[in-house]
Amino acid sequence: MHRVADAYGRLLAHHGPQSWWPAETRFEVIVGALLMQQTAWGNVEAAIRNLRHAGLLDVRRLAAASLPEIRRCVRVAGLYRTKPARLRTFCRHLLDRADGDLDAYFARPTAVVREDLLAQRGVGPETADSILLYAGGHPVFVVDAYTVRIASRLGIVRGTGYDRVAGTFTRGLPSDPAVYRECHALLVAHAKGFCRPRPRCDPCPLLGICDHGRRRKG
Repeated sequence: MHRVADAYGRLLAHHGPQSWWPAETRFEVIVGALLMQQTAWGNVEAAIRNLRHAGLLDVRRLAAASLPEIRRCVRVAGLYRTKPARLRTFCRHLLDRADGDLDAYFARPTAVVREDLLAQRGVGPETADSILLYAGGHPVFVVDAYTVRIASRLGIVRGTGYDRVAGTFTRGLPSDPAVYRECHALLVAHAKGFCRPRPRCDPCPLLGICDHGRRRKG
């Protein structure tokens, strides 16, 4: 069995299904991904609630809103001088590219949509792949700091380059967006509960296949 598949099975057995992404609509997923940079998810949830209460959680309304209006809603998510403008610009891009129709936007090939996302200001690989996977249902694997930490400690990847780590997971798992979503969510849960900066190796369900854990145990 591929070590990635082995790790995924162990994580699923221990933590159970995570059922991510915690958002009500695909547009909320996009907004959340754009706001998530350098902040905690709780702050993003608060910003999304503010946008909803202000009647702005809609691609056309957000594209037409003033920056002060948006700023009041998303300030809690940090980077309030840059995130409002990037959020509005992205909504205007969705209108220009697909008339705000997410089905049409995501109907294009994965590589085409990813290139388009990466061309937008403030959208890096992690944000682009979060949008592709969770909002678009495309088979890409999201790599974040938690993923890199666990993969490096397990010894399943050498180096921390984004594409290298992502490729390790896509080669080791079925090419299924549902599996990629579940695995990514499980990695986040595991990094918070066990594979912390100071790891809890003794009770870790991955100890038997973890290079770092075995070295610590001697």
